[in-house]
Amino acid sequence: MKLRALIEVPRGSFLKRELHGVARLAFVSPLPCPFNYGCIPDLFGADGDPADAVVLGPRLPLGAVVEREVVARVRFVDGGRDDPKLVLSDRPLSALDRARLTAFFAFYARAKGLLARLRGREGGTGFLGIEEGDAG
Repeated sequence: MKLRALIEVPRGSFLKRELHGVARLAFVSPLPCPFNYGCIPDLFGADGDPADAVVLGPRLPLGAVVEREVVARVRFVDGGRDDPKLVLSDRPLSALDRARLTAFFAFYARAKGLLARLRGREGGTGFLGIEEGDAG
C-alpha cells in the first residue's frame, strides 16, 4: 500500500518540527535523526495526531510530501498508548535497515522513557519490534 508522508525532520536534522496543525518546533535533539521522519496527514493514530512515518532513503527537504510503499511498522508504546511508526520506502526493508531501525528505536524508547519519568508522566514507553511487509 502506498501512502503520502509529510517530512517534518529531514535525515540528519537535530530539529524536531511538527508541521501538521499549528507548525511548531517540538524539541532539539542531542543526536541527528538517522531517517527522514514525519507524518501521514490522512491517517490518524490513537492519540488523534497524524500517524508517524519513517521514510527511508536519502535526505529529503523539510516540508516535502512523498509517496512510498509501506514496508514495515515499528511497534512502539508511548505513555502506555500504542504509537506505531510506519516505515515507507521505494524498496523492501534490508537487513541493514532493520538493524538501524531497531538500534535507533530501542535507544529512543529508553531516552523518551527516562524523560517521561523525570517529568512525572504515567504509562510505559518502549520499542516492541518491527513488523515487516505492508503493516499499515
